[in-house]
Amino acid sequence: MSKPQQKQAPPAPKKRVTLFVTCLADLFRPSVAFACLDLLKEAGCEVVVPAGQTCCGQPAYNSGDREAAIPLAQQVVSLLEPADYVVIPSGSCTGMIAHHYPSLLTGKWRERALEVSAKTYELTVFLQDIVGVPPRSNIAAAQTSVTYHDGCAGLRELGIQDQPRQLLKNLCGVEVDELNQSEVCCGFGGTFCAKMPEISAKMTDDKLENALATGATVLTGGDLGCLMNIAGRARRQGKDLEVRHVAELLADQRSIPAIGEGQ
Repeated sequence: MSKPQQKQAPPAPKKRVTLFVTCLADLFRPSVAFACLDLLKEAGCEVVVPAGQTCCGQPAYNSGDREAAIPLAQQVVSLLEPADYVVIPSGSCTGMIAHHYPSLLTGKWRERALEVSAKTYELTVFLQDIVGVPPRSNIAAAQTSVTYHDGCAGLRELGIQDQPRQLLKNLCGVEVDELNQSEVCCGFGGTFCAKMPEISAKMTDDKLENALATGATVLTGGDLGCLMNIAGRARRQGKDLEVRHVAELLADQRSIPAIGEGQ
């Protein structure tokens, strides 16, 4: 008699992720969004990118215009409610949705915002802490030296620090060359750079000086606002520093020009 076949356990269902692209990635650096797609798919996730997504309302909120931010927040909450997980390649936008929406909205909208908040994650936190992406096999030590800028929103609002560094090590073989005062603001600060340009420029110069002092050829981070600010200042001053979003490095997408370079 033939042995009865043992039933195989069904494969674990894929994590269904809604990718919130952010305005800066959509308008200035789409490669970041494509890198996120590749990373999430590599992690075994099913990814949805809603066509109706718009600004999260952060610029209006940071400027004190709560009335303008409220309808944007309500629109985003409605858009993200069906998601199992919401993943965002930006500490500041993640902080806006996860931390500030519940205080901005009231009544039933606040309850809905809290539900969205509970499933919203910055990209590196999701990959490292929620999915637990394993190290890539057979990765060699990176030939490129990298330093990391901790954006204010990601670091202070969300506590993001170890996750991107661990991912760079596990997926790229990169040991980060830590820059002096890595936790200090780069001078962007949303509307701050427009309201106080002289102070902002000095802060960015200090950040550049500290980055170059490490000897690293690449500066990376998790917020495009910071990275565009640093890259723009470096280019105007003729500093030789390649600036890229951490998602681009993790997804090994360095064939396109760095931020502030090319057309």
